Amino acid sequence: MSRSKRLTDADRMEIVREAAEGVSTSVLAERFGVSVRAIQYTLKADAERQTDAAIPVSAVSVKVTAAELEALDAVLAKAGIESRAEGLRRLIQAAGGVFVPDAQMAAEMARYRASLHEVGNGVAQIAKQMTQANRQGQGAGSEFTELRLAQMRGLARFILDSADEIDLLLRRRRDAMQLQATAALREFAHAAE
Repeated sequence: MSRSKRLTDADRMEIVREAAEGVSTSVLAERFGVSVRAIQYTLKADAERQTDAAIPVSAVSVKVTAAELEALDAVLAKAGIESRAEGLRRLIQAAGGVFVPDAQMAAEMARYRASLHEVGNGVAQIAKQMTQANRQGQGAGSEFTELRLAQMRGLARFILDSADEIDLLLRRRRDAMQLQATAALREFAHAAE
């Protein structure tokens, strides 16, 4: 069976549903005619989509003294945070290790990364098929030369590496923001003393 099929949105939804029911990635790969890696990327992309689409549904309320509220407002103003709610949301996220101050940018970068991975996988599949065609003697034309195969592999590697670089960039930014949040938490703690 060819492993170059492009998954539709309906296929992706079915894969996620069946994986949640315990169907293995190898069984799903065989059923949908794609690689195990494609199934893994589909499941990972869905998990990231769910995280990015998280909607706030809980409220937090806390009583503070006038001095504590003034200190909070001063720190928020210094950080350029326009509302107390946003400041508290960021502090809560920082406490959980999930500090994402720019959710829209993070979502866009995650979609870009997923697209790069999908293109990289497609190029890798093409290179694999070209190699198989060469081995079977079907690649007599110049389109299947070893140089072209090497170029395809290089392109696939470049695309996958680019996606990983985007992921690293986001992780570094998140870590830097988390350090800023930790510093703000310390400042709050010292102001309370």
